[in-house]
Amino acid sequence: MAEAQNSPTSSNAPGQGGPPPAGSTTAGAIAVAAEASSTVATRMSAPPSYDVADFPVPHGREEEWRFTPLERLRGLHDGTAVASGEAVKIAVEAPEGVTVETVGRDDARLGRTGAPVDRVAAQAYSAFTEAGVITVAKEAVLTEPIRIAVHGEGGVAYGHQVVELGAFAEAVVVIDHTGDAVLAANVEFVLGDGAKLTVVSVQDWDERAVHVGQHNTLVGRDASFKSVVVTFGGDVVRLHPRVAYAGPGGEAELFGLYFTDAGQHQEHRLLVDHNVPHCKSNVVYKGALQGDDAHAVWIGDVLIEAKAEGTDTYEMNRNLVLSDGARVDSVPNLEIETGEIVGAGHASATGRFDDEQLFYLMARGIPEKDARRLVVRGFFAELVQQIGVPDIEERLIAKIEEELEAAVA
Repeated sequence: MAEAQNSPTSSNAPGQGGPPPAGSTTAGAIAVAAEASSTVATRMSAPPSYDVADFPVPHGREEEWRFTPLERLRGLHDGTAVASGEAVKIAVEAPEGVTVETVGRDDARLGRTGAPVDRVAAQAYSAFTEAGVITVAKEAVLTEPIRIAVHGEGGVAYGHQVVELGAFAEAVVVIDHTGDAVLAANVEFVLGDGAKLTVVSVQDWDERAVHVGQHNTLVGRDASFKSVVVTFGGDVVRLHPRVAYAGPGGEAELFGLYFTDAGQHQEHRLLVDHNVPHCKSNVVYKGALQGDDAHAVWIGDVLIEAKAEGTDTYEMNRNLVLSDGARVDSVPNLEIETGEIVGAGHASATGRFDDEQLFYLMARGIPEKDARRLVVRGFFAELVQQIGVPDIEERLIAKIEEELEAAVA
């Protein structure tokens, strides 16, 4: 993911903001990705497009923008945010068997997983000058994670990153965001048949940062994708993970953990498009909120298309409100176009501490302050364990402890 050196522009030419050139992947995968990005416009004000001009400037009344504080996006939504030099520095650490490249806009591997679905994503796609491409060779099994460090140095940046796994490859990718920046970026994950990819995306920005991102994933036949999104920092963070399938037998697990402090806006908008038969998905996002004007938004869309027989899917969002003044908007959506499925369901819950749990712990001599900490720690424990990278798990546990100190002080 490389920052742009030019101001946002719009273009619909191949390799210059338009759709990917022919021959960038197999014809079948291109068709699946294109169909996935075009059919799921049911709750969008405009169809997906690579062209900024196809998206009107949002005003906050649109369905996909009604929760977002547009005035705090620092111009990402209306074209006034101009990229500025070394706004973001990116460092990649990769083990043997991995190819790391910086490529131009005309590279055929860009844009294969689907088009941008809102104006900021289209702005990012049109404005980047260089993209990062990480390729894991066919049948390579990595024993160490690929680490992508994105550090904000102030200013505005637009970026694009592609991670591709060959057939039957296995890898873990950690994308770590720190520092201060105004960043709009698109990230693509392409899984070959039988591949296994775990992605850990950490948003640990400074308090003034703004981060808007669209993450597109194309899961190959019998491939497995696991995403763990962790959001702590930033003034405004708005992430849009999207998953589609290139063949039957694919599995996707999307986990998320967020801790929203006073004044922060953290928004996660997910879409799982079951566009081929016999695929699975499981979504679990959990958040804790504290402080005045802390605002968390979770939108979980699952679409089961008519041709996606044998689908098995479930999504859940749970939120724990730790203080007065915090607000949660949680909207699960499940759209089913065929009755020939294995299972489909969703759940959403928002509440305060479980009084029974607190009573149980306090009845055994644990002080109320410590009991509250144990409840919150247990609330997040299953998601932290999904990360599978020890140093990241330890860092996040420490971060949760830091947040809890503030919550119960």
